[in-house]
Amino acid sequence: MSEGATKLSLNRKDFVSDQDVRWCPGCGDYSILANLQRVMPELNVPRENTVFVSGIGCSSRFPYYMNTYGFHTIHGRAPSFATGIKASRPDLHVWVVTGDGDGLSIGGNHLLHTIRRNLNLQVLLFNNRIYGLTKGQYSPTSRPGTKSKSSPEGSIDHPVDPIAFALGAGATFVARTIDVDAKHLQEMLRRAHAHKGTAFVEILQNCPVFNDGEWEAVEDKSTRARSALMLEQGEPLVFGDPGARKGVRIEQGVPSVVDLPEGADPYEFGVAIHDEKRTAAYAFAMASVRPPRFPTAVGVFRAVEKPTYEDLLQAQVDDAIAERGPGELEALLNSGDTWTVSTE
Repeated sequence: MSEGATKLSLNRKDFVSDQDVRWCPGCGDYSILANLQRVMPELNVPRENTVFVSGIGCSSRFPYYMNTYGFHTIHGRAPSFATGIKASRPDLHVWVVTGDGDGLSIGGNHLLHTIRRNLNLQVLLFNNRIYGLTKGQYSPTSRPGTKSKSSPEGSIDHPVDPIAFALGAGATFVARTIDVDAKHLQEMLRRAHAHKGTAFVEILQNCPVFNDGEWEAVEDKSTRARSALMLEQGEPLVFGDPGARKGVRIEQGVPSVVDLPEGADPYEFGVAIHDEKRTAAYAFAMASVRPPRFPTAVGVFRAVEKPTYEDLLQAQVDDAIAERGPGELEALLNSGDTWTVSTE
């Protein structure tokens, strides 16, 4: 909440719509929805100034379940609709909800351009590595060898890494979190909303029907310590159970794992210190920290500032008005190369 802003009297129930939530039992979407509804009152944004935009897929039912404004759009085009909304109404708080299929297959081009333009909005990409709504085909993020209805012999595609994709498109905020880790998920949602620019958050999400247990190692609290590398600003890159800790070193941009003796100082073993404001090269190196050679990196990969699209657009409009006046639509329509068509 900005300094001096009036505190709104909102709670979680204010953001719960009257629609029946219809996802499969055990779907990770339930946890994401519940945690976002818990965070929304803290953001101190009126519901009428909040818009959720989605495409097609299980995750794209989100606008029905949030008691705010929303658009359930067409397959892959949520980022484009969100761009139009934010460019025309920069005062609105816009959230894009998409999945690994909707956002990275048919919607990959639209997502890329929204990210590179750096509109001030949040993109939540639910990644269950499968097409759920259309009943279990492999998706752009499915692992090689994934057996599905569309790849019965196992997928031979090289998968898209959502984090590397966002970084490659020039995202100013890139993070990853886990559907069942409520505390971390909520913190990433707060961080994303506080960021000025396009905030991209990949949420590792379980599909219990078509791809159950895909993220079990990082979702299970008993294995998370050794399966997830938690990225914390200013802290060494350390993971593992007590007494069996390991660290991640980065030499010439290449990460590697080093064993840490019990009680050892990570700094003495050259373990890297996480800095989300370092160069994109460092963020790309952290994006490569993933199984099977490494644990799954979770947290904020990059958080930097640069001008937003809508601010630059408004500056152009202001300059044009200052130079040429407010203008008239009729004069515009009759300017330049125009002609009259006669029926005589």
